[in-house]
Amino acid sequence: MTDDPFERSLEIEQAQLRGFARSIAEVEWLLLILVMLYLFVTRPELSSEIGVIASLVVFAALILVFRYTAGLRQRTRFKITVEILVMVGFLSAVLSQTGGETNPLVNLYLLPIITAALALGKRATVLVVLLVCVSYFMLATLAGGIDALSPALATQAAGVLAPFLLVAFLTTLLAENIHTAKNRIRALSDRDELTHIYNIRAFIRLAEREHAQAARTEVAYSVLMIDVDQLKKINDTYGPDAGNRALRLVAEALTRITRSADIVSRFGGDEFIIYLANAERATAEEVAQRIRNVVYATTLEVAAEMVRVRVSVGVASYPEDGNTLRAIMTEADRQMYKDKEFREVPKGKLIIQKR
Repeated sequence: MTDDPFERSLEIEQAQLRGFARSIAEVEWLLLILVMLYLFVTRPELSSEIGVIASLVVFAALILVFRYTAGLRQRTRFKITVEILVMVGFLSAVLSQTGGETNPLVNLYLLPIITAALALGKRATVLVVLLVCVSYFMLATLAGGIDALSPALATQAAGVLAPFLLVAFLTTLLAENIHTAKNRIRALSDRDELTHIYNIRAFIRLAEREHAQAARTEVAYSVLMIDVDQLKKINDTYGPDAGNRALRLVAEALTRITRSADIVSRFGGDEFIIYLANAERATAEEVAQRIRNVVYATTLEVAAEMVRVRVSVGVASYPEDGNTLRAIMTEADRQMYKDKEFREVPKGKLIIQKR
């Protein structure tokens, strides 16, 4: 509904989980194939056991259910959690019938652990590791009874499970680092390098979403198009650094004036654009005038002089000026040029004050 960073982060996380959920089926099929290869190649005498065959068939059926049940696709985190639990349960069922904790297949517990670390984060990974540890000791108990719980088993378990803990820790750390790097890259791709506000690509994406929401709920909004007057003259007179400072000055003023629900963006060159959420034309006109006043009151100090920066602002509102975001933006741009003609400084001179 807004460009709130927390809300946007949640949306991105959900999109990433949906993408990862599609890959988990491949992990599950890999687990099934590895178990079958072990049973049919190295332990063929076990492959005909009813319990083993039932475990294989049930697990394969569950993979298909997870893959083709539409309702589960809408609950991505729940679906991934259940799939991880099913993988642990499947392995435990097979191991209980094929040698228990001494079976080499016990190493396949790494698959659900790594899956949890990559998809669900640190807390979930810790819980999965604990579940695997409990399963390991239960397998030993099923095979040797309560007497199997001995110091020797503890030593054996430490040797087997310690690598699991190390892999879980390293995978979680790697996943967190990748997540942080992706967020940083995404933030940079959405921001204008000079002013650090949204670029036009991010604006279009966010504003299109807001427009769709406004159209569904029949709520008005407005778009302001802002142009920095005589920026070329500032560049020619004082150099491009002064022009860049003028752009940053305007961006800071726009950010101060607007609300967190609004979207402030650099349109390109000397132009900015603002999406004013839940703002009818009268409100938008008031904001436009406040922008003109605040920017003009904030002087640009350069070369022992104080240059007054001025902006022209065009206002367009939904739905009276158009039914699409593009139409509203086009009208705001047209109104901006009308405002520029009306407010043009005589003879193109800069307004300069000596310090």
